[in-house]
Amino acid sequence: MKTLFKKKILIPVLALTIFFSTTAFQNDFFEIAKQIEIFTTLYKELNMNYVDETNPADLMDTAIKSMLKDLDPYTTFMNEQDVEAARINNTGDYTGIGARVKTLKDKLVIIEPYKDYPADKAGLKAGDEIIKIGNIDLATFKDDKGDLLKGTSGTRVEVTFKRQGKIQTATINRAEVEINAVPYFSMINEETGYIVLSQFNSKASSQTAYAVKDLKAQGAKNIILDLRDNPGGLLHEAVNVVNIFVPKNQLVVTTKSKVEKFNKTYYTQKEALDVEIPVIVLINGRSASASEIVAGTLQDLDRGVILGSRSFGKGLVQRPKQLTYGTQLKLTISRYYTPSGRCIQALDYWHRDEKGDAVRITQDNYHEFKTKNGRPVFDGGGVLPDEALDITKTSAITTAILQKDFIFNYATTYYYKHQTIKDIDNFKLSDSNFSDFKKYLKTNDFSFETETEKALTKALESAKKEGLDDNIQKDYNTLINNLKTSKIEGIDENKAQLTSLLTDEIVKRYVYREGVYDYYKTHNPEIERATEILSNPTTYSGFLTK
Repeated sequence: MKTLFKKKILIPVLALTIFFSTTAFQNDFFEIAKQIEIFTTLYKELNMNYVDETNPADLMDTAIKSMLKDLDPYTTFMNEQDVEAARINNTGDYTGIGARVKTLKDKLVIIEPYKDYPADKAGLKAGDEIIKIGNIDLATFKDDKGDLLKGTSGTRVEVTFKRQGKIQTATINRAEVEINAVPYFSMINEETGYIVLSQFNSKASSQTAYAVKDLKAQGAKNIILDLRDNPGGLLHEAVNVVNIFVPKNQLVVTTKSKVEKFNKTYYTQKEALDVEIPVIVLINGRSASASEIVAGTLQDLDRGVILGSRSFGKGLVQRPKQLTYGTQLKLTISRYYTPSGRCIQALDYWHRDEKGDAVRITQDNYHEFKTKNGRPVFDGGGVLPDEALDITKTSAITTAILQKDFIFNYATTYYYKHQTIKDIDNFKLSDSNFSDFKKYLKTNDFSFETETEKALTKALESAKKEGLDDNIQKDYNTLINNLKTSKIEGIDENKAQLTSLLTDEIVKRYVYREGVYDYYKTHNPEIERATEILSNPTTYSGFLTK
């Protein structure tokens, strides 16, 4: 038993030695040593003496995740699979079936097969539910289900899937998959080029620069850069994308940390591709991180007009720290600041409410900064566009519908009811289609709780404790019923946005993602407004000088 104990504490003791060799923890030496000793002895006693068999790895995984949970959601422990997923995200290259897949408890759902890649060639469609891979039933498989689809290029994988209630099988030949940071670019009209930048992997700046050059060669005198739904990625790629439109030696972003070596300033390193061409950047509530660096910097420098809705508001920077056995700690090391000096972090993870949720920084606590031309911009709530479009603002009811996959699932149902569409370029959902969608929501028991309902319920609970509920119960019931009516009406009030989201998802089923971008050029209200602004130089320059 003594030998076993030595093996068990060898790694913690070694960790202690490394831990205390770093400068950042010198001041708390005793407290850290004390807490790690407590944890080590507790961990040993649990493993050796608990009444039932324990899994040391599971216990440690729970301990680590629980410890990190009190910090921000971006500081995470990454096992070997997570590290590989991060590598794929940063490089855009991997070997697999070529599809975006969602992992559920008992299955994998195909969210989007990439055109001409293995899953697509094998006939898999969005909405297909993979229930078995080879002889492995996913309902009972406990490890990462997605790993079963990975393998060497050229190897085969047999999948059993459910489509509209029917069980089918397919053989997929794995291949190398390349995910482009710029999946699409094209001319919208004779003078305006359109570029979709979907993520900031290692190809982001080179592919964006190539697109700008190509479009200019086709006659583009204006550029629309679409960062909607772009979750971010590599910080230095954001700096390089800015550099396409901004001269050399321009400050782009500053990072500030309690650890001095993480305090850095990032400047453009090259000569710009074009410092004069008018640029409009499209953003929405799912544009985050590196997307916000690009949008915020171009706004601060009055180098482009920002259009759409307020961005996500992620002003934190992470860096992977190598641990043992191929694992990593993705650690929030600093906050970033745009050239005007603002940090656009929207949630305060260090001050939480009574439920432990991060507090959103309110408009009352925003601070004003100035752009290069003296225009006011603000921190604390993401990047606020120079012109906000109502259709792009995601309401609470739309968010709830999206989170429960009703848009995705309805599009799947619609596709199999309408196998062919003659003229996809002019596709339009009718009022009867929208009514059918509302029936679909009702049939599938769509419901959600608003913040107002939560507050009222909490108030009633407090009233019950104080013996005052008899006086307010009737009013409470009236308010709740009114809210329920308001939520039902909210679906109609958000008809334009819901119809747009449904249309995008449905069109993608027929012509893939590339076809959706083609469809955007003539049907998307944000692009229509951007084109309108760019067609009038006075209007465009007015945004940058007022």
